[in-house]
Amino acid sequence: MKIVDLGLQDYETTWQAMQQFNDQRTVVTSDELWIVEHHPVYTLGLNGKTEHLLNIGDIPVVKCDRGGQVTYHGPGQVVIYTLLDVQRLQLNARSLVTILEQAMITSLAQLGIEAVSRPEAPGVYVKGQKIGSIGLRIKKQGSYHGLSLNNAMDLRPFDYINPCGYSGLKVTQLSDLGVNVSSKQLANSVIHAITATL
Repeated sequence: MKIVDLGLQDYETTWQAMQQFNDQRTVVTSDELWIVEHHPVYTLGLNGKTEHLLNIGDIPVVKCDRGGQVTYHGPGQVVIYTLLDVQRLQLNARSLVTILEQAMITSLAQLGIEAVSRPEAPGVYVKGQKIGSIGLRIKKQGSYHGLSLNNAMDLRPFDYINPCGYSGLKVTQLSDLGVNVSSKQLANSVIHAITATL
């Protein structure tokens, strides 16, 4: 498993790089996890409905090829992209979602935060507020896109959308829960949990 830390990156450039990586994947290509933060952007999944974009101002919207509805990415949010050979790992979309949810729940528990997943609404929640999101694409034998976990960011842009397509869904982050952790430390914890399961 190769871990790649990309730092702060433009969303579209990173998405295109993921697509290219997956298209060029062969049976001997190593699995990779990419750690990244993005400049402010809304992303709309394959079946995403524009009615969930309420008052987005000048933040760009990118229609992409992951599952799910609309979400927001910005600095201070940990994003981990999972470029995995799902055939080799004997995973399907549901099992990979479960692994990613559990990795976030485990990492949050280590920081003293009790989080849960919801079968009807993928992601991770603390006291009913969403702290972690998942959106995946599985094409040929590979997966890409991945998870985002809110650490210490400006959450206001979430107010201008129906996050993940749910009207009135509240969003939270580690800093609002009294936890001060670097994004690097948080990303490493989540990656450790993912690789331990895989």
